[in-house]
Amino acid sequence: DADSNIVGVVGVSQDVTEAAKHDRGLAAMANELRQLVDTANAPIFGIDKSGTVNEWNNKTQEITGYSGDEAIGQPLVAKFIVKKLRESVQRVLDNALRGEETSNYELEFRTKNHEIRYLLVNATTRRDAENNIVGVVGVAQDVTEAAKHDREVAAMANELRQLVDTANAPIFGIGVNGDCNEWNEKLAEITGYSRDFAFGKPLVPTFIMPHLQNSVHHVLDQALQGKETSNYEIEFFTASEEIRYLLVNATTRRDAEGNVVGVVGVAQDVTETKSNDRAVAAMASELRRLIDTANAPIFGIDINGCVNEWNQKTAEITGYLQEEALGKHLVSEFIVPELRESVREVMTNALKGDEKSNYELEFKTKTNEVRYLLVNATTRKDAKNNIIGVVGVAQDVTESTKNDRAVAAMADELRQF
Repeated sequence: DADSNIVGVVGVSQDVTEAAKHDRGLAAMANELRQLVDTANAPIFGIDKSGTVNEWNNKTQEITGYSGDEAIGQPLVAKFIVKKLRESVQRVLDNALRGEETSNYELEFRTKNHEIRYLLVNATTRRDAENNIVGVVGVAQDVTEAAKHDREVAAMANELRQLVDTANAPIFGIGVNGDCNEWNEKLAEITGYSRDFAFGKPLVPTFIMPHLQNSVHHVLDQALQGKETSNYEIEFFTASEEIRYLLVNATTRRDAEGNVVGVVGVAQDVTETKSNDRAVAAMASELRRLIDTANAPIFGIDINGCVNEWNQKTAEITGYLQEEALGKHLVSEFIVPELRESVREVMTNALKGDEKSNYELEFKTKTNEVRYLLVNATTRKDAKNNIIGVVGVAQDVTESTKNDRAVAAMADELRQF
């Protein structure tokens, strides 16, 4: 009061609701990334620039017998790779540390009990926010049991880990009405438009070059219908009236109930390298590209058992195009009748979190042939840890299975003599 006596307290505040929601969304995404890396059915490990282990997920622990505490801080090559392969593995890692990545490279891991485990590995360069190389991440598949058949199966890459590793990529998002609701710092840097300026603006008329607006509208409308597009080149015009070329993956965004709520574009700025190699996809969209082009058949279902993932290799093997398979019930439409009950049980268990490795399925092709696939069934979860489906990463073992059965039949025939 006028006599300087304390008579109360005044609180002056700032409404940070939107920022807090955004931060929590990012935290949830990071949490999902970490959870998927840790619990993925694929072994995932990483090293820093000195070759020391700094990533070692649960599956890698299970396969090698070494816990995370035992592995972290150890030299990967000297500690875990068999002696005869150390020099070649070191070359692969050194190349990755220079930005030269390697796909489908077979490692032989030495386990804690001195067994050998064969891993088919994708060695991916890891970069920090300034695009400096800080290490290598290996995403692998344990092909030990199937080594005598076909060990060319590509290691399953982790979608969420790729997003973490490529946080330096420009990312934007729109709602169902086409207005911007996501605009990360990298995109703000590239375009010169701040997040505050971009939020709520219609993406296409505000930021896209006029001659591309119709085609970009079409791509986004397709994504809002669940038809995603990869490696689509967009021309953004910047606040300084320059043109920036972005190679974009347009991915449908869904809520926890599977409803389409918008589109997320994860991009790579290819302006400087446009004249050299514009086919390089955004590092943050590596999973989508790997799924679509992997040499391994990859398929997925939602909680109702309906197909929501069907890569090119699966289309090639089964004869069913992606658009023919999406939305169909996996077991009823594509599995041979005599195995439907057991496959339904495997998928039901995976939807409860009980995953299955190296399970043999018999797929019925469009031409009514049978293809034998050795499958890892991995539970798929959203940011809130709710199970939303199952992903199957497989190996086509049709030829080896037919050979094995022919040999068995011959053996039976010989016994009868």
